Amino acid sequence: MSDTPKIVAARIEVARTRAALIETARELQGRLQPKTLASEAWEKAKNKGADLAEDAVDAVRKRPVAVGGVVAALTMFLAREPIKDAAVKLYDAMTSSEEPKAKAPALKTQTRSKPAARAVRKPARPARKKETAA
Repeated sequence: MSDTPKIVAARIEVARTRAALIETARELQGRLQPKTLASEAWEKAKNKGADLAEDAVDAVRKRPVAVGGVVAALTMFLAREPIKDAAVKLYDAMTSSEEPKAKAPALKTQTRSKPAARAVRKPARPARKKETAA
């Protein structure tokens, strides 16, 4: 049986389409491998991080005073305990040199004072009895 030119052309077209489909499937397999997916995600994250860094640098160039204030406020918030301790030590150092320390009193002979008046206690009230319903 001899094939007509239409049938031969259709078979050639089917073979070409099948080869293209198989090639597409292989390409998809390569793209969907975990290693490839992780690599693409890493590249996207690096690019996004670089974009954010560039934006931050641009913002600092436009408003250096505002950014400096924000950084200083954040630093002071994070270091609030050491700053507080340093301020207390500084205050103690400044006040201890200016104010003389109180001298210990010399030994004195004890004089008898009058005994303090005793407080009069009221007698305690007796506890009330709870009535129980029978």
